[in-house]
Formats: sequence, C-alpha cells, structure tokens
Amino acid sequence: MKRTCIAFVLMLICFHSYGQKPRARDLGVPFVGITGEFNAITDVKGVEVGYSTIISGKGENVLGKGPIRTGVTAIFPRGKAKKFSPVYANWYSLNGNGEMTGTTWVTESGFLETPIMITNTNSVGVVRDAVLKWYVDTDWYSGENWWYTYPVVAETYDGFLNDIYGFHVKEKHVLEAIKNTSSGRISEGNVGGGTGMMCLGYKGGTGTSSRVIKIKDSSYTVGAIVQSNFGAKRNLSIAGVPVGIELKDTLNYEFNAPPKSRRQEGDGSIIIIVGTDVPLLPHQLKRIAQRIPLGVGIVGGRGSNGSGDIFLAFSTANENAFNRDEIVKVQSIPNDQLMPVFEATVQAVEEAIINAMVAAETMEGINGNKAYAIPHDLLVKTLKKFNRIKEQ
Repeated sequence: MKRTCIAFVLMLICFHSYGQKPRARDLGVPFVGITGEFNAITDVKGVEVGYSTIISGKGENVLGKGPIRTGVTAIFPRGKAKKFSPVYANWYSLNGNGEMTGTTWVTESGFLETPIMITNTNSVGVVRDAVLKWYVDTDWYSGENWWYTYPVVAETYDGFLNDIYGFHVKEKHVLEAIKNTSSGRISEGNVGGGTGMMCLGYKGGTGTSSRVIKIKDSSYTVGAIVQSNFGAKRNLSIAGVPVGIELKDTLNYEFNAPPKSRRQEGDGSIIIIVGTDVPLLPHQLKRIAQRIPLGVGIVGGRGSNGSGDIFLAFSTANENAFNRDEIVKVQSIPNDQLMPVFEATVQAVEEAIINAMVAAETMEGINGNKAYAIPHDLLVKTLKKFNRIKEQ
C-alpha cells in the first residue's frame, strides 16, 4: 500500500511539473472503448473549443462586484475559420429546467448554423447578443444578405459560488472565448462556462472525452464535451462503484451564506454536446442525442425536477449538405449500423463527466461558500476496494 501511495504522489508531481492536470484514466479509472489522440471532442476533425474564465474577488457577496466565478465556452463544429458552414444536428432534453436557445430551428431545419456557446444561467442573453454582433463584425455569412439567425447558447447555474446576479459576463468575454478556440488538447475542470459549477457532491465543471469506432471498413470518431453541474452525491457512481456512498463523510459543499433558493439535493443542470464525423442525418442525430442521458445515468444523474439536462448532437460529415438553391446529394449510414455510435456516445459522455470532476479543483466563492474537489487518493482507494483498479 505504501508503494502505491508513493507512486500516486509521484504521478501528481509529474502532472503538476508539466502543467497538465491528471484525468480519470491517469488515476487508473477503467473505461470501455478506444479514445482518440486527445480523448476530447476535438478528436473529431475540425472541431474547435475555446474558453473565457472569469475568477476574481473573495469573501462576502457584493451584488455587481463579486466574488466572480464564471465564464464562457465556445464550440465550433468546423472551426471558426470555416465561417458559415452548417452541420446536420438535433437535440434532446431529459429535463427542461434550463435553456438552450436556437434549438427549435435546429429541429425544424435539421441544421446547426452557428457555434455553440455555454455560460451561466443569467448570461444567456448577453452571450447571444455578443455572438450576433460578432457575426456582423466578422462577416460570418460571407457577404450574404442573411436576415435571420438563431445563436445556440446553453447554460447551467453557478450562483452558489458566483455573483450570478452581478451579470459579470460581458461581450469581451464572449469574444475572448471565440478567439481562444483551438483544436487538439483542451483544458478541463474550472474553466470557461464550467468555472463555478458543482457535480454529484463535489466540484464539477467542463470535461471531455472521445471514442474511435469502426463501421464496416471505416473508422470514425465520436466526441463529447460537458458542462457538468448536476446530481446528488449519494448517487455518484464511478466504474460501477458507489463512490458517493463510500465517500459520504468526505467534504463536498460548504455553504456559509447561500443565496435564498428552493434548491434541493440533486438539482442543477448538465449541458452535453456530442460531435461526430459519422455521416448521419438529422433524425439519426436525434437518436444519438436521446442516448446521451444513458451516460449521465451511469454516473448518477436522475433527471431531477430542478435540473436542466439538455443535449445536442451534430455531424461534421456531408460538408456541402446546406444549400438553399440546388439539390444536393448526401450520405448516411443505415440505421442498422448505428449501434457502435450509440455505444460510443454513452461511453464518451460517462468519461467526460468523470474527467470534469477529476480535473476540477476546490473552489471558494461568494460568502466563503466552497465546493470541494473529489479527493483523488480516496477515489483510487475506493476503486481498489472494489477491485476496479489493480495494485501496481
């Protein structure tokens, strides 16, 4: 046991030295499936993600001044350099106590025409307006006289750590998230829109994962990114182990002076975006979005009455599918071959949520309220107790 503890400490020192946070697999958490190079939604070719993270102040909450623990996340299915390049998409809500703007047109048209932005509950409006202005300033529609657009902006609530009624997300933060978008390895935990979020009894936030699958003779990628802010600790399950019950006496949330609220244990929200290069039509992407809650349920989500569990799936295939004037030819895989995509979706969602928790760090917010990070050493010890991690 002593040797294992020393190895664990050395691993954490190594990650700290290289400026990289450990992820769930680094702790030995077992998952099913083969990941892409970065184990992120950005393994889907073309997808870019960017953040603006806003952290300032401490102590008593002074409305409009802070403390501030919030941010913005930007997701571009084909990268921002592509400008207007719609992708087939669809969405699904497990429980609708939340918001994702623009979704009615996504279902009606079958296309996602804009980037996806994620922020806190009270900042949806300013983010939407800022994106619209960015479209104009950058000629997003490439000279077309486009007379309507519906930005997709989603949210989860960070008001137990953040001065949420101080409205601290501004246009500059939206532009910063957009500017920072990139492919490759992306940050997790207390970043972007996930900065002030909590999850299943511990600090939550932003997480991502991917799976590489084969259908016939072709390889494809399925990736997920989550803004995780949901669930009761008693339901937390990792690798099939009742971690929440096993760690019921460890620190989780500490509210010294929480805002007046009807919030019950398990309330909160989770936004999940799944992207893939599998050639799928909008009705098939609806089926993908409907499988996302299975991954949420595996880790302990129950679709609480006070939770906004809203999901969107898109495909980067069929790049020239959108055309207002000409008939186009598109590809799609048969429904009978969808099962690998279903499985990859569930697997990637499960791992993305756990990655968000593992990467998150203890955060103190308004009025000294604290959300504690899940203790890595106790998590590893618990998984070993149930023989889910083998002794080294």
